[in-house]
Parts: sequence; C-alpha cells; structure tokens
Amino acid sequence: MKKTLVSALTTALVVGAASTTFAAANPFSDVPADHWAYDAVSQLAADGVIEGYGDSTFKGNRNITRYEMAQMVAKAMAKNTSGADKALVDKLAAEFAEELNNLGVRVAKLERNADMVKWNGKAEYTFQRTNVEKEKDLSTNDNNLLFRLEPSAEVNNHWHVNARLDAKINMTDDAGKDGKVELKRVWAQGDYKNFQVRAGKMGNKIASDIVFDDTFSGIDATFGKDLKATLAFGRLNNDTANAVKDWKAASATAGLRTAENGTYWGVGLNYAGKSKLTARAAYQQFSLGDLHDANPLADPAYEKGQRIGVWSVGAGYKFDKNVALDGVYARGNKGDDQKTAFSYQVSYKGAQPANKGTWGAWAAYRYLGYGAAIHPTWDVIQSGQKGFEIGVKYVPLKNIVTQLQYGNGKVLNADKNFNSIFGRVEFLF
Repeated sequence: MKKTLVSALTTALVVGAASTTFAAANPFSDVPADHWAYDAVSQLAADGVIEGYGDSTFKGNRNITRYEMAQMVAKAMAKNTSGADKALVDKLAAEFAEELNNLGVRVAKLERNADMVKWNGKAEYTFQRTNVEKEKDLSTNDNNLLFRLEPSAEVNNHWHVNARLDAKINMTDDAGKDGKVELKRVWAQGDYKNFQVRAGKMGNKIASDIVFDDTFSGIDATFGKDLKATLAFGRLNNDTANAVKDWKAASATAGLRTAENGTYWGVGLNYAGKSKLTARAAYQQFSLGDLHDANPLADPAYEKGQRIGVWSVGAGYKFDKNVALDGVYARGNKGDDQKTAFSYQVSYKGAQPANKGTWGAWAAYRYLGYGAAIHPTWDVIQSGQKGFEIGVKYVPLKNIVTQLQYGNGKVLNADKNFNSIFGRVEFLF
C-alpha cells in the first residue's frame, strides 16, 4: 500500500524508535527540512517504490531518523527500479551510505537473534457427522475443538528443530484430555541445496495422500530439485498413530487393532517442474504386530512381522491457473480383498489464507480399500469406503479458513450406504 512520506516516517518512529514519545514534532529531526531527500523520497513513495516502514519485522535499536530513512532506501534498493526512480534511489543510497552500511551489519544480527524461535499455530473447530445404513455402531457425530502450536527454533544456518503441540476438547460434553497438551511431533531438520534430512517423530511425506498420512519415528532424506527422491525408515506406534486402527475387518462393525509397534520404510519419487504436469511414484513397507479383529480370540488377520507392501503412482495436470486434475492409484500385496485404492479429483481455484475472499472447490471419486489405503488423508471418504466427495474452502477474513465437505458412498466390506458431512473453521496465526 502506498504511503506518503510523513505517514511512513510517523509509523517508523512509532514502531522503531527507542523512546516511547516523540523527541521532536518534525519527523525529519536529523534531516534538514529543505534537504533534497525529502522531495526524492516523496516522489518514490508516490511511484510505489517506497512503502514506508510499517511491517512486522524487528527493527533494531535505532533512534535517529537517518537510520529510518536508510531502511526505506534499503528496501527501495532491493526492488527492480528503472529510469528516474533508479536514479533517485542511487542518489539516496550515496547520501545515506554510512547508515546503510551500519544497518547491513547491526540490524541483520539483531533480526537473526530475534527470529531464533518462530511460532505458528491455529485454533480449529471441526464438526463431522457420518451415517451408515442400519449400523449405529459405525455412525459417528464428532464435535471437536483443537488448539495447535508449532514452534520452529533455529540451530544454525542449515538446521532447525520443529515441534507440534496439540490440545483437544470434545465440544459435545465439554471434555478434554485432562487439560493435557500433547507433544505430537518433534524433529530436527537440515536444509541444504537440493537436499533435506529430518530425524525424530514427524509426518510422513511419501504417498501421504492415499497410503499413509501419519507420523513415524525415524529418519528421512530428500534429494533433487525438480525430480525429488525421498527415503524413509523408522518405527510406528500402531495403537496411537492411527496407522492401522482405521482398517476394517471382514464384518462391518469390527476394526483391526494392535498394541504392538512395527517398522516402516519407504521410497518415493516426485516430479514437480515448471510444466503443468506433476507425477509421483512410491513403495512403502509396513512390518506390523499381530492385527486382530475385534474378537481377541480370533486368529490374527496379519501375523506379527509379516511385511505389508504398498506401491502407488499418481499424476496431476494444471490446465490453467484455476482448473487442475489429479489422480492416484495404490495396490497392496496382502489380504484377500480390498488391496486396491484409487482417487480422481478435479479442483477449481484454491483458498489462500493470507488473501481475504479467495476460495476453492473440488469434486472427487475415491475407492479406498483398506489393504492399500492404510491411513489416507481425506476426511469424508475414508479407508474401507468408496464414494463421491465434494468440498469448498473460503477465506472470509485474512487467516480465517472455512470449509464444508460432503461424501456419499458405500462401506466396502458390508455393501452398506453411508453419507458424511464435514465442516471446519480454522483461525491461523
């Protein structure tokens, strides 16, 4: 947003000055009122080159206006100006060369120290109601509130430590988990040119749409630029990580379960260059504990140590800036049925949390056999189900995202109809 010189400098003094009151009425206290810089900066502000000083970054310990002027000049120097504007910027840079030099050394250090730990998070309300034909045990009515914090701490130029902390409340009975905040994820991450490595408890990023959108404890590494390869190895807590508790047994009401941990490894390829086409392929292997159905006396559906392998391929195509198509297919190697999963989705536009008024919509058909879709990412069509899904996201105000989804289909192992409605409001910070 364009600002006049006076309003820009007033904002600068309010935010960045060391004193809590103005030392003088004239914001150009250290620059003579008839100095040529006044007209130069006014012209640059009118042309939109200089936007003032009213951002949210740390400003350092500067208490004279020449430094405030130098910061605005530094921002103008970073832009691709030309003609008369470039000549004015060059002239201002020469005039405030000493201040610019000091800013480049001192403020850079202060901003780096101030940004050692960054916090993101959200407050989220979710409502979901699922009705299964003649099956009250499978019908659900969820009404939950989530508060999430995601700190990221800088270790050095390449490494960060990241975490996720969640607190949940069931709004139906006003009950939480004893007021506990749970540490869901924590990992160290190293970022280098065309290479990233992570170690700790973190979210999986190999075929995380259709096969396994959950956490594991271990290590992964990603190589490449346009074509990226990811290798991952670690352990799964099958009882708590949701990796298997969404699987469906032979009957409509019994879910497979285990309290034993297992190992996991995977390899994935992902292409996302400058073209409209994206592509991906992956293979993942899960060595699980005994998986029983709801009857603990029944024989295990999968024996302890048995390796369950799932391969997947997918592709996406963006027709223009608004319309995109995506498809993915997965196949497991164990079990007598439901070894196949696939999804086709067409999307229009997309909600951008930082931009008020943006929105996106999609329509999809999904077939998610539990032998391949172990823990898919979608909300209304889930593992062991098939059906159509429609959804829309809308940003009524900056950093407030609303969404509504509806799914209709069948439970695969029972051939029973179901429908699900899902609503969510997120307040991001």
